[in-house]
Amino acid sequence: MNGATPIDAGNITARDMDEERLVTYPAEAFLSAEYLQAEKKLLWPRVWQMVERESDLPNPGDWLTYNVADESVIVLRNEDGSLKAFHNVCPHRGRQLVSVPDMLPGLNSSEPVHSVRGSNRKSFVCGFHGWTFDLDGRNTYILDPQDWQNRLTPEMTCLSEVQVDTWAGFIYINMDPGAAPLREWMGRAGELLDHFEIGKMRYKWRQWAIYPCNWKTAIEAFLEPYHVAATHTQLLDYGEYYAYSRQYGFHSVTGYDTRDARFQMANSSGTVRAGKGDDPRVSTYELIRENYETVNYTASTESLVRAASRLKDELPEGTSAQECIAYWQRIAREADAERGVTWPDIPPEIQSESGLAWGIFPNQNILHGVTFAGPAYRVRPYGDDPDTCIFEAYALERFPEGEEPETEWVYVDATAENWGPVLAQDFANMEFVQKGMKSSGFRGTLPNPHQEQKVINLHRCLANFMEGRGAPALL
Repeated sequence: MNGATPIDAGNITARDMDEERLVTYPAEAFLSAEYLQAEKKLLWPRVWQMVERESDLPNPGDWLTYNVADESVIVLRNEDGSLKAFHNVCPHRGRQLVSVPDMLPGLNSSEPVHSVRGSNRKSFVCGFHGWTFDLDGRNTYILDPQDWQNRLTPEMTCLSEVQVDTWAGFIYINMDPGAAPLREWMGRAGELLDHFEIGKMRYKWRQWAIYPCNWKTAIEAFLEPYHVAATHTQLLDYGEYYAYSRQYGFHSVTGYDTRDARFQMANSSGTVRAGKGDDPRVSTYELIRENYETVNYTASTESLVRAASRLKDELPEGTSAQECIAYWQRIAREADAERGVTWPDIPPEIQSESGLAWGIFPNQNILHGVTFAGPAYRVRPYGDDPDTCIFEAYALERFPEGEEPETEWVYVDATAENWGPVLAQDFANMEFVQKGMKSSGFRGTLPNPHQEQKVINLHRCLANFMEGRGAPALL
């Protein structure tokens, strides 16, 4: 499948979604073990998927493993600084070159294993029979090659290469040698997000868990703010969470909206908006602070929160919401500049179109701001159980040169103490959505065509890879 536009064979169309037509789709994609097995063949080997940040492989010889479904891939930094990726398998008898234990503790590991990593690698040696490969994947040693009557060729004995590329500081791989380039895959979504210079951000924190729901159930919990009014009721004291969502080919965006066009603000797009209340000097600060503190110190930065706290003291009573936002952004930008953090210049039309958060098909979601990206998520299937997934969340931020924190992936249970109250509230839904869809009384989904279009687009695109299975249908 090429390009950034899905081919709608036996499926709803982009126009159907743009016109916000009502659709439904079945629960098979979430519940069926056979569907999960089909994903292994039809989906994961054919899509671009995020592996890690470029900063995780800073030096020649640095390498790491990435697993999805039954696939394991080695990604490494070569001597010339380029990236290479190979299937983690010896072509002789199929042993993994790098032993990757199950992610949860079991027979092969005593603690959760997110990925296997190393540095200063000069070659990979199979632990079974010693076949050896250089960092370009070429075979450099076979014991007793004469026993094959000298008929083995380099093509038979090299590692199987995987496409690898970078965007926004992320490393992506695609196991399909005929796949369209990553830049083409990203399409307009990539063009818009390029303005935010996410590649200059670094991890603030990153953590993961094994969670009892399908990977699609998990990512959908973060593709729309429609659930905020019922799930995160405490946030309603500080702001309105009405939202639009739009498809962009494989990808899709959510942005804050208003039910009444009279109250639309030109500079309230994306992550920037005034709070709810009579005095925007106070409500803007309360909204920013509440989001930041309860979403595990993401969705903003300390600089932005501190700047918002100055509004009441530095602006006169009666200042409009629009003037508050403009002043807040100016003083936050000045404060960041003083500590060595430079904001990118983002044209207003780009800021508006780029919205609040992007769903990057199939399994990545990024909430973005001028100086941060997060909370951001990635989900993957775990084993052969359609009721279980690998759930990962992280925060990126711009830091002064040399002041970025040292981070690594940390396994933590899905509790409010570990993830913050807002994410804990989302966890409280995900498991029981998975259970509820198994009910014989569940007739199929009724997604909101305005606010949950990102969810609809996920299934539209999935169906185009999955030979039409699970395609949304017009009501």
